[in-house]
Amino acid sequence: MSLRIVVCVKYVPDATGDRRFADDTTTDREGVDGLLSELDEYGVEQALRIAEASGDAEVTVLTVGPDDAKDALRKALSMGADKAVHVNDDDIHGTDVIGTSAIIAKALDKVGYDLVVCGMASTDGTMGVLPALLAERLGLPQVTLLSEVSVEGGVVKGRRDGDAATEQVEAELPAVVSVTDQSGEARYPSFKGIMAAKKKPVQSLDLDDLDIEADEVGLAGSWTAVEAVAARPARTAGTIVKDEGEGGKQLATYLAEQKFI
Repeated sequence: MSLRIVVCVKYVPDATGDRRFADDTTTDREGVDGLLSELDEYGVEQALRIAEASGDAEVTVLTVGPDDAKDALRKALSMGADKAVHVNDDDIHGTDVIGTSAIIAKALDKVGYDLVVCGMASTDGTMGVLPALLAERLGLPQVTLLSEVSVEGGVVKGRRDGDAATEQVEAELPAVVSVTDQSGEARYPSFKGIMAAKKKPVQSLDLDDLDIEADEVGLAGSWTAVEAVAARPARTAGTIVKDEGEGGKQLATYLAEQKFI
């Protein structure tokens, strides 16, 4: 039986755009272009490398999001993933990471998996807790924040680099892993890959397919909420210190006033 790898990816607002909140304090996804989260590209890349090394594996990309989230799936498919799953339902709008983990866990059970791969965090929420939540919901071991990962003999192995030490970690499959942006540069889709992606299957699921009630997700079912938002204040003019022999003292005084020292 071939190795079933599922990569969880997210469609996020472009970080170079003018990102803001909508009237309901959720992220405004209408007023800015979206794309596949850059950190999730590393997850796709590592899944493809594991599949290539295995010689007998299938890579599925899974996302939860609105209609436009298909763009993230197409990018992953053009990189080389075999098929995609898109969970899309109007009642999902406003779901926090707790609810999202429940949706993805149900989708994973429906799709089937041996290895679940995630990026280290999304580039919009940047919480980085989804892999752990998935592992808890699925009852699986988690091997997270890996800068190197491989699968051999039904065991996933990897290297986790910390500030003071490097760890070699492993877990028996099935398992959940997350990879960092140090795991290896993600490949660019080739023209052939882009054309092939148009013919690859994309399965659509909604909450009914996953046996999830609407009140369990969305803004009403979220465990967390944004109470209020405010635009970042405009940048003020900087302070120029002219060095006429006392520049060092003036700089130290300014830093002390700003409580930097």
